[in-house]
Parts: sequence; structure tokens; C-alpha cells
Amino acid sequence: MFSTRVFFSNEAVRLSRRGFASARPLSKEYQNLLVSRPKPNVTLLTLNRPKALNALSTPLFEEINDVLDQVEKDEEIGALVLTGSEKAFAAGADIKEMKDKEFTDVYKNNFLGDWTRIASFRKPVIAAVSGFALGGGCELAMMCDIILASPSARFGQPEIKLGVIPGAGGTQRLTHAIGKSRAMELVLTGRMITAQEAEKWGLVSRVVEGDVVEEAVSMAGTIAGFGRVAVQAGKETVNAAYELSLKDGLHFERRIFQSLFATRDQKEGMWYDSIAAARREALGFRSAFSGGIFQLLNPFSWGVLAMIAQPTSWHKERRRGR
Repeated sequence: MFSTRVFFSNEAVRLSRRGFASARPLSKEYQNLLVSRPKPNVTLLTLNRPKALNALSTPLFEEINDVLDQVEKDEEIGALVLTGSEKAFAAGADIKEMKDKEFTDVYKNNFLGDWTRIASFRKPVIAAVSGFALGGGCELAMMCDIILASPSARFGQPEIKLGVIPGAGGTQRLTHAIGKSRAMELVLTGRMITAQEAEKWGLVSRVVEGDVVEEAVSMAGTIAGFGRVAVQAGKETVNAAYELSLKDGLHFERRIFQSLFATRDQKEGMWYDSIAAARREALGFRSAFSGGIFQLLNPFSWGVLAMIAQPTSWHKERRRGR
């Protein structure tokens, strides 16, 4: 089980009610995070600074990065869900940490350089956003691969009100997601947008009317159930669209597609699909003909055919394992 130091916080109680409190131990405890294992192949990472509305800080990201390093090495885990509280996914960066810094400090020490590790995490990450996702919180959500939002979610880049601009990818990822004009509006005015606006603009995948964390965990479980090599290849190829021209991107996609024919997942996946198609065809022939040779096949014979065409549980588990 993952171990958490602040176990009796409101967030821990909320996760326990969902049935997400069970987890496996990591090598250390965390002061700013709750880490759980809602499914055998999914890790749930919950920001846990409720008094500060999950304000982002260097100590918090050091803990996040430590978890990411361990999860990336765990072959059982195929996807990660990142969330905050119902009031705030993350309301921005911790101003107390930033207000006294000078240019020489932030430049020489590459301030915020360690805040973007999740963007290069190789396994899929789903952000489940409720409440405020502002400034660094919005940037953190955009570093994830998929964003699901509850109706209460609010997104924005209000750094202009503090005399700075977004510094962890906000100007770049936001522009890629919603276009130049809308990104300019949010960066230069600092206004917030609703979850419904974010969905309409393409910032989030969709708005979830029910429990957004449960929906994210369900989606993560689906993704983690597919072949790991194909999932990572899909993530890498989609992300390449941000950096490559259409011509180069199509070439890259085709090469990655072709390379997957060297994997066992491709062999088993296509074998399964062809056998299933044969089974459907055989059962279709049975219903289409009422006489002739098909009358010679008794119910027992049809049962044998169905068993042959149906993949075994061992086969299914082998596919999930990679």
C-alpha cells in the first residue's frame, strides 16, 4: 500500500469513501500528496495542501517527481490520474516562495525547471479537475495527456495581475490547445473561464456531470488494459504533432505504426480479432441456413466452435500485461 503522512485530511476521507484509500508502500512518506491504487494498474495522485488550495511549490513538485520516477519503473501500472480537491485542483503557484526572488536567483537556478517533469512522463496521465485550476494549476493540467473537468472547474492564467506571465508552459500549451486569439485573451486579461467554455474551446476533453475522479480512474483503467508499447507509441505520436510539420508527422506516424508489427501485442491482438471475426461469421452461417450440412452440427458441436473462437482468460491477461 502507498503510504501517506496526512492520512486523516478531508481529501483522505473523500478518497476512502470512493474506495480509493488502498495502496502499496512507496519508499517514503509524503507531506503534500496522497497516493493510492484504485485499480491494480492505475495510480491516483492527489495534491494535498488544502489550506493553501493546493498551491504549487518546489517541495510539492519534488514529491510529485519522486512518485513519477517510481511509477514509471512499476511495470504493473499503466496509467496515472492526477487530481486535487473539490475546491481547487491547484489555485496557482505559492506566492510566498516566489515573492522575494531576484532575477539572478530564478535564472541561475532555473526556477520552474523541475516543475514540468510530468510533461515527459511516458505513461498516460489524466487530470481530473474540480474547482480552481489557475496559473500553475492550469499549466499543470495542460501537461497531462487528457483533462476531464467537473462543472465546478475554473481555468485561467492570471499571472498578468502579478506583473509576470505564465512560466511553466502556459503561453505555449494554451495557444496550441485553444488558438492564438483566445490564448491572448486569457494571458493578457487574466480572466477565468468555466468548465463549459473550456470544453467548447478544446482545452478539456469533456465535462463530467458525475464524480470526475471516478470517471478518470475508469478511463485510466481502460487505457492501462491495452498493450503498453502501443499506448506509449500512441502518446508519443500524438505529442509529436506539436513539434513536427504535417509531412514529417505523417512520416513519423507511419514508421511508428510499422514498428509495432514487431511486437507480440500486435500478433496477439490481430489474432484475437481474426478469431472473433471467424466466430461471428460461423454463428451467422448457422442462423442463415436451416438445412443441409448445418443440420449435422448438433448443439455440442456449435459449443466447441464457440470455445475455439473465444480467447482464453490467459490470453487476455497476456495482452493486458504489456
